[in-house]
Amino acid sequence: MKYLIAFIFGAGFLFGCNNPTSQTNKTDVLADHLDTIVKPGDDIFMYANGGWIKTHPIPGEESQWGIGNLVVEENARRLREISESAAKEKAARGTASQKIGDFWETAMDTIQIEKDGVKPLQPYLDKIAAISDPKSLQVAFAEFDQLGIKGLIDFNVWQDEKNSELNALHAWQSGIGLPEREYYFKTDASTVNIRSAYLKNIGNILVMLGDDPSKAKLAAADILSMETRLAKVSRKLEDLRDPYANYNKMAIGDLSKLSTLVNWNNYMQANGIGKTDSVIVGQPEYYKAVDKVLQNTSMDTWKSLMRYRLVKRFAEMLPDKFGIETFEFSKLFSGAKERKPRWKRVIRAEENAMGEVLGQLYVKEFFNEKAKKRYEDMVDAVKTAYGERIKKLSWMSDSTKQKALIKLASVKKKVGFPDKWKDFSAMEIGKESYLQNAVNAAKWWHHYEMNKLGKPVDRDDWDMTPQTYNAYYNASNNEIVLPAGIFTVPGYKDEELDDATVYGYGGASTIGHEITHGFDDEGRQFDEKGNLKSWWTKNDEAEFKKRADVMVSQFNKFEPLPGSYINGKATLGENIADLGGILIGLDAFKQTDQYKKNEKIAGLNPLQRYFLGYALGWMAYPTEQSLKNQLMTDVHSPAKYRVNGPFVNVPEFYTAFGIVPTDKIYMADSSRVNIW
Repeated sequence: MKYLIAFIFGAGFLFGCNNPTSQTNKTDVLADHLDTIVKPGDDIFMYANGGWIKTHPIPGEESQWGIGNLVVEENARRLREISESAAKEKAARGTASQKIGDFWETAMDTIQIEKDGVKPLQPYLDKIAAISDPKSLQVAFAEFDQLGIKGLIDFNVWQDEKNSELNALHAWQSGIGLPEREYYFKTDASTVNIRSAYLKNIGNILVMLGDDPSKAKLAAADILSMETRLAKVSRKLEDLRDPYANYNKMAIGDLSKLSTLVNWNNYMQANGIGKTDSVIVGQPEYYKAVDKVLQNTSMDTWKSLMRYRLVKRFAEMLPDKFGIETFEFSKLFSGAKERKPRWKRVIRAEENAMGEVLGQLYVKEFFNEKAKKRYEDMVDAVKTAYGERIKKLSWMSDSTKQKALIKLASVKKKVGFPDKWKDFSAMEIGKESYLQNAVNAAKWWHHYEMNKLGKPVDRDDWDMTPQTYNAYYNASNNEIVLPAGIFTVPGYKDEELDDATVYGYGGASTIGHEITHGFDDEGRQFDEKGNLKSWWTKNDEAEFKKRADVMVSQFNKFEPLPGSYINGKATLGENIADLGGILIGLDAFKQTDQYKKNEKIAGLNPLQRYFLGYALGWMAYPTEQSLKNQLMTDVHSPAKYRVNGPFVNVPEFYTAFGIVPTDKIYMADSSRVNIW
């Protein structure tokens, strides 16, 4: 979903945990994590979280460690209990318990998986072996797309950006195997090493499938060469954030003008794409280059590529040697030293396959109505605060203000879990094999998405499961979606957390953040109905851009690793959302009794607790490899800079901690970002 902007490491709260311990028997959720040796004015992130970070090393199986990981661990244990209970239940076929139980049982049966070897993949290996010409190659690409294996073409269905009431066919750049185009071109030692390891990984997988080592080595080199040609015509991360530049609607028949060698009708039919008269092409120049790549790449190279990607896609469902090989390569991006235990890997696969089925059982136990209402009310409070802030803007004209207020009022809130659950009855999950269950789930999801084509948009649909530790703003729906999982902090029940903490965690870094996405550099280009449509005056657009450029410049100067800087343009939307969330969350918090009474808890006044509550939501630190990968591939800034970066632009932050010009992170008022 190109405009479904995820908030990766949000903050939240635990309810329904049945923890009888009262708040009086616990240390303070904020004061306990402080590193008082660090001055807030030198590094507020480490002041807020350093006490915890210094005493909690990153586990070997993780690429980073922080509060988000603790939540994921807690939820994984809950989902394991649900899965194990379902496996013992032997429920009637077609029920949620049967699907969960059979998926779990086949996935944990390592003896059978090792015995089967690659046999469950054989039908697909046979399809690859039968490829003999461009036509059969394209049909195979289309069929593999249904398994979640991308080839040269990436068709998806989501809302037409200029007509949000209808779902439209989109074609996006695809084809490369490394996470982002820059991995093919950067010449630093780390990236060069990754390209070398990629060649080795491809070769190793092909040898495991029976290829001669020398032949596998040559095939790997040809694959990398082909992908590099595709990377050259792929747009950069920051360029993918321009909704107008990535909206190129054309008649289906005109696709042949982009690529003459692709039989588009055959491809779409084999892919299960229904009849449509138009397609929105994100990057036409990519598809214009597809012909040359098809012409200049041998059929043997294509077949080797497809065999490699097939195994990579289902490595966890095959004998352990395939999973180990895949993990060894992934370590270069994550920095994890150990592979996660099997049960955790299975939970992840189970959630990918049918997370909402698990979610129905999850919310029955772990999400109560009282907590749901608290955050629904908080959404309303934050929206009200945002409205007041918009009205007072000095740089925005009255006409744009009125339209902004209409859009704000139209923001739809989804909290906790869907009112209407997806129907998974057609997803076949049984005891044939772990891989077959994964294949069936992949095909179900593919057809679920493609079946939306040309139909009215279901605005009640959710794109995240209730247990997901995440949240998002969908510009095409003008909605914020806040799953139950985002409201989780291990060890504390919701009622044990004071308003300052809750407004920092939930009001700022989740609710305020997601609402602000509707008014960031990308989201502001969509109207109240979710249509890509200009509703700003030219002068207001110029004023917004001038202020946004200040933020780009600020973040471009951050250097998390020697020689590796934050991409201020690519991360602009998230950085604006962070700052906006902090500002409007604070405005809403100022209306509470706790703020007005100004009483200290654990030596911290309400204003300090608000900022520390926000910082607690980002209490995390990464491995060097993970950090480097994030800087190259992610539109989110690293956790530390999601605290230090926006805080220096908030006047109340200086008041709360007595920040003065001699402090390291002090920023003169004239240099601060002033958008919302």
